Amino acid sequence: MRHSLLTAVLPALLALPLLAPSPTRADECDALAMRIAQATGAKKPGRRMGPSIDVRAASGVTLNLTCRAQPIVQASSGEPSPSATYFRELTVASELVIGEPAGVIQPILARAYETALREGRKSFIQQNGWSASCYTDSAGALRTLCSVGRIPTD
Repeated sequence: MRHSLLTAVLPALLALPLLAPSPTRADECDALAMRIAQATGAKKPGRRMGPSIDVRAASGVTLNLTCRAQPIVQASSGEPSPSATYFRELTVASELVIGEPAGVIQPILARAYETALREGRKSFIQQNGWSASCYTDSAGALRTLCSVGRIPTD
């Protein structure tokens, strides 16, 4: 009995370090989350959960920063149509994540959202090594999910 339990659990335990971000990448992600918090008026970033950190902007919009090969920031909304604040906060965070000016990001993000809404499917737009994507669902509790991040080169 003990041997079979150990045989069943050991592979999962050995895989855990592979799922956790490296210390250097974790430090970089924590620093990026702090910059996003400061830029959006959040008191501080939330607690790290694996490769992800939530940041609740002063406006109430919750952003999720996920750091893997390249960081990705996303925001969800349960509203039938996300507010201008939703897009502004996501654009501000995206500027920090991908290093492009907000004026470049905002129209691409708006186009991804409008395309997803019009076509009823996930919209994915690539632009100069980064991408914006949006998913909309008129019936679900999660009405909109948009994300922005660099496209991994490896």
